[in-house]
Amino acid sequence: MASSTPATPSTPQPTITAQNTDNNKLTLGTFPISKLLVQYSVPAIIANLATSLYNIIDSIFIGHGVGAMAIAGLAITFPLMNLVIAFCTLIAVGGATVSSIFLGQKNLSRATDVVNNVMLMCFVHAVVFGGLTLYFLDDILYFFGATEQTISYARDFMFIILLGTPISYVFLGLNNIMRATGYPKKAMISAFLSVGVNLVLAPIFIFHFKWGIEGAATATLIGQAVACVWVVAHFMNKNSVVHFDLRRRWFVPSLIKRMYGIGLSPFLMNCTACLVVVFLNKSLLEAAGAEGNDSVGAYGIINRTTMFFVMIVFGVTQGMQPILGYNFGANNWLRVKKTLYKGIWIGASISACGWVITELFPDAISSMFTTDQTMIDIAREGFRIYFICYPVVGAQIVIQNFFQSVGHPLPSIFLSLTRQLIFLLPFLWILPKYFGVDGVWLSMTGSDLLAAIVAAITVIIWIRIMNKRFKETGSIHKPITGATQPVNSQS
Repeated sequence: MASSTPATPSTPQPTITAQNTDNNKLTLGTFPISKLLVQYSVPAIIANLATSLYNIIDSIFIGHGVGAMAIAGLAITFPLMNLVIAFCTLIAVGGATVSSIFLGQKNLSRATDVVNNVMLMCFVHAVVFGGLTLYFLDDILYFFGATEQTISYARDFMFIILLGTPISYVFLGLNNIMRATGYPKKAMISAFLSVGVNLVLAPIFIFHFKWGIEGAATATLIGQAVACVWVVAHFMNKNSVVHFDLRRRWFVPSLIKRMYGIGLSPFLMNCTACLVVVFLNKSLLEAAGAEGNDSVGAYGIINRTTMFFVMIVFGVTQGMQPILGYNFGANNWLRVKKTLYKGIWIGASISACGWVITELFPDAISSMFTTDQTMIDIAREGFRIYFICYPVVGAQIVIQNFFQSVGHPLPSIFLSLTRQLIFLLPFLWILPKYFGVDGVWLSMTGSDLLAAIVAAITVIIWIRIMNKRFKETGSIHKPITGATQPVNSQS
């Protein structure tokens, strides 16, 4: 629960501001929600857009500089990339949420413990997961749908990415903490450093040095290394609100367990995404027959485009997270609800824009990635079917991440499973048998629609429960010692 142990009397009581780097005095607990969302979400959206655009441009480089089968090989790596991200978010997202809640309770010493433990566990996760995956790399890629035509591209790309997991994990883990502790603009700069270096080096490595898909992976790793240095330097600076402190604890089992509990939702979300992409790849290979590799490549194009809009929504949820965590920890229930409602409308609007663009310009989007007409034709049909229900996706993502941000992982886990597992896998088992490749796209559409309906019902029920608790006790937290927390209804 978010109602963790309150700060001890000896804990320093700093003013936690919405943007410490600018010496801004607009606090998370009092400043208007709309302006705080702009303050926090816009930098996160810009950073995510930069990362998403890099992924798109990188795929374009690979498609035109290496070939159509390289795009298919890259698509084969998507499930493994989801697993790479999963083991990072398990600790990074939980750490960001817990640190925000501690800051809302003015417990700076515990927030410092969080950053120390996130740093340590990100490194441990990277070494264990990266090492095991490298050892079984070919077997994993074949299981994920690689063929003799695509295995070499997938292997060459992932080998370099996996070697760099200690760098990427520390970078991503600490960057989440940086944003959550009041530095959204610096977190945005981190992403710009990673993407900027990447975009400069990728075409040089691919087209000039002729390193092929390995050049793209190498550019990715170097970009993350530069950003990692920037982030680590921030937390070594004692002027940062939360920074490394050798005197504090670097391994706290109870704290790590709590971070795992909250991070379990995005972890399972990425793991189920991995599983789903495996089923999608194999369904496409089976349903398309001789055009199987082209269908997998077409899905890779659709996936990159989908993630462009999803990453914008994630930017909104990342901006919401410190606002929600702080105000939930501080018992500001009205501000929590206002943040949620505004986030839902923004998320739905973003995904609605995605639907309009992909319905109007499917060929133009596909042609950016490849000149292969077969792949373009398959992607066109996929865009038009899959994006039919896309407007509801943004709202579903916001609701799912809301529960995670207020320290309630179980509803978040359930909602992530509905969209990517509970509804999608049965559809994938049934629909392709009757509709072929179109059945694969229809499966994704149906899953999105049903998951959004379940998310809406879940959040309505939860809000009613919290409203009742707040009305009866003046607190949204379950009592710990019998003392009632003061009512704070700031709007």
